[in-house]
Amino acid sequence: MARNIYVEELIHTPIEQQGTEIVERKGIGHPDSVADGLAEIVSRALSKMYLQRFGRILHHNTDQVEVVGGQSAPKFGGGVFLEPAYILLVGRATTMVNGERLPYRTVAIQAAHDYLTTNCTNLNVDADVTLDCKIGQGSVDLRGLYDTQKHLANDTSFGVGFAPFSELETVVMETEHLINGPLKKDLKEVGQDIKVMGVRHDDAMRLTVAAAFVDKYVPDKDHYRSVVEELRERLLDNAVKFTDRTVKVDINTGDNYDAGIFYLTVTGLSWENGDDGSVGRGNRVSGLITPYRPMSMEAAAGKNPVTHVGKLYNLLSFDIADRLVREHEGKVKEVWVRIVSQIGNPIDEPQAATAQIIPEKGTHLSSLQRDAEALIDEELEKIYKLTERIVDGKVHCF
Repeated sequence: MARNIYVEELIHTPIEQQGTEIVERKGIGHPDSVADGLAEIVSRALSKMYLQRFGRILHHNTDQVEVVGGQSAPKFGGGVFLEPAYILLVGRATTMVNGERLPYRTVAIQAAHDYLTTNCTNLNVDADVTLDCKIGQGSVDLRGLYDTQKHLANDTSFGVGFAPFSELETVVMETEHLINGPLKKDLKEVGQDIKVMGVRHDDAMRLTVAAAFVDKYVPDKDHYRSVVEELRERLLDNAVKFTDRTVKVDINTGDNYDAGIFYLTVTGLSWENGDDGSVGRGNRVSGLITPYRPMSMEAAAGKNPVTHVGKLYNLLSFDIADRLVREHEGKVKEVWVRIVSQIGNPIDEPQAATAQIIPEKGTHLSSLQRDAEALIDEELEKIYKLTERIVDGKVHCF
């Protein structure tokens, strides 16, 4: 079996030692993240339906979702939704098996509806959203199909991963997780559409946070101002848990209180005023957008979790990078992983699986090489288990 594993030393300035760094995260309610989330939840729902009925996941890709913004009239104390947002679910699915039609459309629409209800809590999904499903049809006759042990790559594509996260990457991620997690109990005024841009210059970090406010919880501009201040304090308190560098937080810098310009929304989502979203335009598989790191342009959300290497290899690259750093603590400063497939070949036999390692001072690559190769080989061998984790929602694609 040819796994084509290569481990080499990376001659590169580690991210923490570089003078500048930029990191972005689009929160769960950002239109691009909503598109990613819907694509992925529909794929998972179809996978579960196929498994339940046929004991295997049938072919599908639901990695095209378009979010088309609506219109609203927000105001302090509560405004109104004027025109619903439009969501188009697109892709391919196996819709007929052995001549029997499957309820793929019902499954897709229900999964999308439930996802929006759970993650966009100020949205009236029935009234404020038009959900449309145009997933293309495909049929299969399972009676003549025999099980193969090997899953073959359905694309020639690559995945990229890195580890460990830098302090700025961690702070940006944890900032959004806090706002769209524990903070919701105390600051219901802040909606789900969050964007965090982190910029570091030497040892000074600056976070620019765009946070859509929910107008019905904000009676006037004094209340708005006080929530902005409280949010800033909470984010600063949180950031210092992850870095000793100085941190500055700016919130809703487009506001102009004197001119009456505030980031107010009816639903806590910017799509209600024409902001659109598409799969793959937001966070990478890391959950971040990291221009100072190697990145893949692949839209992983919604791709089938069995043979689509564009999804599997990106997720696996991060798993491998994480393990290499964790299991060689004090020896590996930074690692970049890339895996590339060839269409038609088994997914556990890539064209190349490469790890580029920056060893810690005093460590020679030769002392890591054999362990690293064995670890990569082991992860490729169990790539099939990644499918279960994806379907169970234990893996995040964005």
